[in-house]
Amino acid sequence: MNSPLLTRDEILKQDQSFDKLYPRTLEMMSGQHWTPLRVARLAADFLSSGPPSRILDIGSGAGKFCLAGALRAPGHHFYGIEQRAYLTDAALTLQRKLAITNVHFLHGNFTKLDLQQFDHFYFFNSFYENLNEEGRIDDTMEYSDSLYRYYVRFLHKGLSAMPKGTRIATYHSLYEEIPLSYRLADTLEGGNLNFWIKSDNG
Repeated sequence: MNSPLLTRDEILKQDQSFDKLYPRTLEMMSGQHWTPLRVARLAADFLSSGPPSRILDIGSGAGKFCLAGALRAPGHHFYGIEQRAYLTDAALTLQRKLAITNVHFLHGNFTKLDLQQFDHFYFFNSFYENLNEEGRIDDTMEYSDSLYRYYVRFLHKGLSAMPKGTRIATYHSLYEEIPLSYRLADTLEGGNLNFWIKSDNG
């Protein structure tokens, strides 16, 4: 693994340098599949703007958002859930390398989690690979339109049950997972990055 010596500030500023901390195969995926650092900074600032919280990245891939977010907001804990074991392993390896203690990576399907254990959420449309072959990281998973609809319904229901004030940052989302009880607080990056806040308990 190519591992240039960077300060934490430099890690948060340079996508190219950050991505080189991953194995080459994962570095090459970054442009399409991993959150750009400028987006991670904006989303982390929004999600961590309140008291210390637990922020879940649904479909965390190689962990780039969680790692950058944890560095950006050290008073908060970032969690990533990912179905592919090799990506979770890569995230854990980089976490140890950077000695970041407020980030936690889980291997598994997000539908096995109790979303009530978390306070706020980040979502880089990890379900979309069920609809578009070109958006797939690999061919190791089962893909189908029905799985896409199942995941959207599950997340929508889980977000609906969250308390007032829950925040969601979505990147390249189709918005189908966002309940009507959430209001759009801001939109950035040409409409690709959207911030949502639950406005009632309904």
